[in-house]
Amino acid sequence: MPVLPGAEPFRHEGGEAGVLLCHGFTGSPQSLRPWAQHLAEHGLTVSLPLLPGHGTRWQDMALTGWQDWYAEVDRELRALSERCTSVFVAGLSMGGTLALRLAAKHGDAVSGVVVVNPANRMHGLAPYALPVARHFVRTAPGIASDIAKKGSVELGYDKVPLHAAHSLRTFFRQVDGELPQVTQPLLVLRSAQDHVVPAADSARVLSRVSSTDVTEIVLEQSYHVATLDHDAERIFDESLAFIGRHTTGIGSEGTAARG
Repeated sequence: MPVLPGAEPFRHEGGEAGVLLCHGFTGSPQSLRPWAQHLAEHGLTVSLPLLPGHGTRWQDMALTGWQDWYAEVDRELRALSERCTSVFVAGLSMGGTLALRLAAKHGDAVSGVVVVNPANRMHGLAPYALPVARHFVRTAPGIASDIAKKGSVELGYDKVPLHAAHSLRTFFRQVDGELPQVTQPLLVLRSAQDHVVPAADSARVLSRVSSTDVTEIVLEQSYHVATLDHDAERIFDESLAFIGRHTTGIGSEGTAARG
């Protein structure tokens, strides 16, 4: 299936410091593209891949699982590591979960982690029905575009494939057990109001990681997709400053970005 306009991956060849950005569940690179472009404009090498099953139609996503999504960002991290002397991982929602697992698994190959409203578990009673319900009901209502800013829209599916949701629940459990392996500097940005991922998820991440250099910032004016919301510029600036504190060479000119 063709990729939806705006959902294309983004890559930029910049300096020796690289950043891997991971988008969220049922979303696409569109939700992080302004962030990626901001980092690219400041001389960073940036990779923002399209996760398998995303950015086309929900039926394609129903055929994928967490192993497919993680394998994609794992490949991108390895490619960045060959190109850059330092690599940072970042993500929104499930993309934050992917970034945390990359940090846990790759150790010193990851210089730091930035997560925005990271997801850690599925809440309520409905997830307990997923193992059985997914065989009888194909989808649930979509979760895209939880944004406070008028006129700002996230490009994501209007339905959640339950097979993929079941895999996501398994992934959350997997990563929760691996969080103590995260030792890198960590920046957590979470929205004061989030209708998709509660603050408890960020709190759980902060309580489980082994990082000693930890910063938490509360975004007062944004909902879940904060990278497209009122606090977007703050996310961009705070993440750039965070990267600058933990590497050198920020601010040099790179080659033209391509999307």
